[in-house]
Amino acid sequence: MTTPAVRRYGSGGPWEAKYGYSRVVRAGDLLLTAGCTATVDGAVTGIGDPRAQALTAFGIALDALAGAGAALEDVIRTRMYVTDAAYSDAVAGAHGTLFAAVRPVATLVVVAGLLDPLHLVEVEVEAYLGGRPRIVEV
Repeated sequence: MTTPAVRRYGSGGPWEAKYGYSRVVRAGDLLLTAGCTATVDGAVTGIGDPRAQALTAFGIALDALAGAGAALEDVIRTRMYVTDAAYSDAVAGAHGTLFAAVRPVATLVVVAGLLDPLHLVEVEVEAYLGGRPRIVEV
């Protein structure tokens, strides 16, 4: 039995090298993202708007997965972290907008805070390719 290859994909973000992590890790047919927020080009977007931040964060995660060979329909699990329970409906609604046809398992957790106090939401996304052949460009 062979061990599946593990590949790591970076986004070029400033924290990956500094803190020693990858945006996506692919282990065989399983792909996992690091936590994604609504930071674009070094600036927090959607300030004060949890739905907008969720859509941006999920977009970053989905783009990263696409770069590693996965598509939206390959998503099997999502995790959402919000800094206030009052944001739950907006964030879950954004999730529903993106994933209604896919219906991955999902977790939504209220946390005490995120690294940047302007971040209201952080998400993680997992995908499974199910052994289907894919072309992956690094």
